[in-house]
Amino acid sequence: MGVTLTGTLTCPPERVEDLRAALPDHIRLTRAEPGCEAFDVTETRIGVFSVSERFADRAAFDAHQARTARSPWAEITRGLPRDYAVVEA
Repeated sequence: MGVTLTGTLTCPPERVEDLRAALPDHIRLTRAEPGCEAFDVTETRIGVFSVSERFADRAAFDAHQARTARSPWAEITRGLPRDYAVVEA
């Protein structure tokens, strides 16, 4: 059963440059993960990032969550508002 996450990540102006700088590496590492079928993060407005992820199954999604929790991305985005929906289908 696949897992899809969609939503937004919002970043205040004083942190947006750091987030933009870290984003390419975060995308590259995530897309290389086993079970990652799609991963896109796009800045739709200044400081507002649309997030779309699809993983083959719950185990792949959980592994992604565990990896990112220990990553530089977690530090850069700590405390930022996220409005995500996760669906298993």
